Amino acid sequence: MRALAPLLILIALLVALPHAGGLFHAWFPELSHPLYWRTSFVELTLAHAALVGIATLIAVIVGLALGILATREAGRSLLPTVRAVAVIGQTFPPVAVLAIAVPLLGFGAAPTLLALSLYGVLPVLGQTVAGLDQVPASALHAADGMGYGRWRRLWEVELPLAAGPIMAGVRLSAIVSVGTATIGSAVGAATLGAPIVEGLVGNNTAYVVQGALLVGALALSVDGLLGLAEKRIRRHPL
Repeated sequence: MRALAPLLILIALLVALPHAGGLFHAWFPELSHPLYWRTSFVELTLAHAALVGIATLIAVIVGLALGILATREAGRSLLPTVRAVAVIGQTFPPVAVLAIAVPLLGFGAAPTLLALSLYGVLPVLGQTVAGLDQVPASALHAADGMGYGRWRRLWEVELPLAAGPIMAGVRLSAIVSVGTATIGSAVGAATLGAPIVEGLVGNNTAYVVQGALLVGALALSVDGLLGLAEKRIRRHPL
């Protein structure tokens, strides 16, 4: 229940904020329009969550594939290069990635999705490599002794035993994406960064507070839900 509490708070905020104009007017009496109104908070939250979900899925597919490749005998030599490329990608500020992507992909969700996917790969990659490297040698020898091929051993032995660490990487990747996605509104993407960006540009602190509350609640909700999934997988590997 504790893990679901942030989700209940998020839902409560989505219900209450559209009717909180009086509260924000009392809090910020100098503002003529203290309640964000351009797009509904529910619509922004769903769009934000969809971007994060798609970007995390891409990051999981790429990170998992690279992690598996880097831990195979034929790919061990690629591990330092793969890690270096992923780390270098993390050193670029998200704004810089957007600035490069917008001329190529245009404004909207596409450049934001690219930035989120790039930033989400490293946690998944790192935890995939760590999890697969920690699989006990005895389990691998037992699988070989039972006549498992390399792909069957990977699917039925290695990945289930490494599922806990891999899920931890997925969880971190998703949480980072929730926060990073807010900058997407600066290039036309529909995210919870819209009230924050508009509030900063228009010197409207109330908008910033509303966007920040929802982003924080969404991040905690995603963390709680993925935390439950991680615990379940650790107790009952795939």
